[in-house]
Amino acid sequence: MEDHHSKTNVVLLACGSFNPVTNMHLRMFELARDHLEDTGQYKVVKGVISPVGDAYKKKGLIEASHRLEMARLATERTGWITADSWESMQSEWQETAKVVRHHYEELLTAEQKDDDVDTVKYTKKRRIEDHNLEPSSHQSKSGDGSRLMLLCGADVLESFGIPNMWKQEDIIEIVGRHGLVCITRSGNDPQKFVYQSDILWKYRKSIHLVSEWVTNDLSATHLRRALRRGQSVRYLLPDSVIDYIKEHNLYSAESEQKNADMILAPLQRYTGTSST
Repeated sequence: MEDHHSKTNVVLLACGSFNPVTNMHLRMFELARDHLEDTGQYKVVKGVISPVGDAYKKKGLIEASHRLEMARLATERTGWITADSWESMQSEWQETAKVVRHHYEELLTAEQKDDDVDTVKYTKKRRIEDHNLEPSSHQSKSGDGSRLMLLCGADVLESFGIPNMWKQEDIIEIVGRHGLVCITRSGNDPQKFVYQSDILWKYRKSIHLVSEWVTNDLSATHLRRALRRGQSVRYLLPDSVIDYIKEHNLYSAESEQKNADMILAPLQRYTGTSST
């Protein structure tokens, strides 16, 4: 019989623009879950999509409220993936490490509530068992507790090496303390990048590289181009997301020029520059 108690529960967190959310974004969660659970060490219990806020200032980034709602529509039938609003609703851009920290604290709070409930149930159960002189079957949780891991594509992994995009201490916190699950695309060589980075090499045992053998180079940039040209994107996006885009007339030539003259938030913050 499989022993679930010996496995570490994992919550997968994906941060990004999700502009719009695609079927490939959802596939990343499935691939990551399969990979982690195939190790026999983990049980993936939840997936979280966290769209970046408007203050990120990426070119073509439509309003966070729309991106969040599309993520909610895309995940409502998955059974285990949810869309979270905390990051997207912040007035200032939040570094990914802060977002990871927020969700890890949420995880700890939820676990504490569960532990409190379990303690009450266990105390009552022990009274009954002691009264009946039967042995207790209660098993405690693993000492490691649950883990939060950041789920990303190879482009995020490689962005760790772009000057002024990440703080070194943030990379250490995300990868070293929590862990990273990276889904590779064709043409990427994440193993080489890990080898070339001293920080990533140091924490390489916390990095899970997952190959997508059914290759799919679907990108949100290509999808937005198709949408503003009136071309079909069916089977590339969930139908509910396509309906939402049509209903709100979201992607156009005008929306693609949004933030065109802006400097990306990380570059503004870490270099001290500002948009003109």
